[in-house]
Amino acid sequence: MKTKLTNVFDSLKGTFSYKNVMQAPRIDKVVVSVGTGKVEDKNRLILIQDRLARITGQKASPRPAKKSIASFKLREGDIVGYQVTLRGARMHNFLDKLIHVALPQTRDFRGLKATAIDEMGNITLGIKEQTIFPETADEELKDVFSLAITIVTTAKTKEEAEALLRYIGLPLQKESE
Repeated sequence: MKTKLTNVFDSLKGTFSYKNVMQAPRIDKVVVSVGTGKVEDKNRLILIQDRLARITGQKASPRPAKKSIASFKLREGDIVGYQVTLRGARMHNFLDKLIHVALPQTRDFRGLKATAIDEMGNITLGIKEQTIFPETADEELKDVFSLAITIVTTAKTKEEAEALLRYIGLPLQKESE
């Protein structure tokens, strides 16, 4: 772990004038979430849980609705999605798989927009089909769902986050594109 921090530090210290290794930004966690809405079919919910566990290598946590919405026939406490928070080795393995295997499988992929990085240094990616991951590629196409991947960093600014994400290999577009 120390060598990874040192490599990021060495790479970014000239640009951002860091004096200490701990000033260099790092990836804190990766959150993978799937919104299911108000799905009545229990088999579909089990399928989504299973596929999300296969993709991330960790069991998905159900997310209940925070409040009731009568027009959507939604009650407080109903399951409206699943979420997985990855840290440590699982996070690094998932990011490696995302960057080198899954994103290149995306149809018409030209890179991620650097404007997707928010002011707090985090980026959220929307994946339209979970089938880009090799664990679910051979499954039936009728059960396709989308997911959101949020990469949370310790970067203080948008520029630091962009430099870190480019350093780890996330395919961000150039500004001119």
